[in-house]
Amino acid sequence: MLKLKYPRDLKKFENYELGFSDWFLIDQQLINAFAQLSGDDQWIHVDTGRALNEMPDGKTIAHGLLSLCISPTLGKNKIHIENLKHTLNYGIDKVRFISPVKVGSFIRLKSKILKVIIREDNSVLVRIERLMEIKGIKKLAMYAETLSLMYAGD
Repeated sequence: MLKLKYPRDLKKFENYELGFSDWFLIDQQLINAFAQLSGDDQWIHVDTGRALNEMPDGKTIAHGLLSLCISPTLGKNKIHIENLKHTLNYGIDKVRFISPVKVGSFIRLKSKILKVIIREDNSVLVRIERLMEIKGIKKLAMYAETLSLMYAGD
């Protein structure tokens, strides 16, 4: 874990590898819950019977947006900033869903601090590269660059 005193201290860590998360299981229960929440109940995600006959390997696949939504959970506890008031999600750039995540797969996230900008209001804009891997598969599941605005505590 990278431990810092203030958000602005991240500037010294541009291109810093934050490492890997633990492996995380994508199961049908999680896929179904996301389908219900998002309203995306396309059969390739939720119909296990049909997938058995019509999908490669006979398995449903996770939503690409499910993979993206799990990335904050997998990226947790990589940075600790002592004097941090709060962090805001500022956006996501360059999102690509490269390989489907089949039900029963294990995924993990590799994170890297790409760029840190100290803004005029003293907030800190942090761009983090997120590479999502599938255990046993060479091609990435997902690539994204997340943007966060950090504000120092008083």
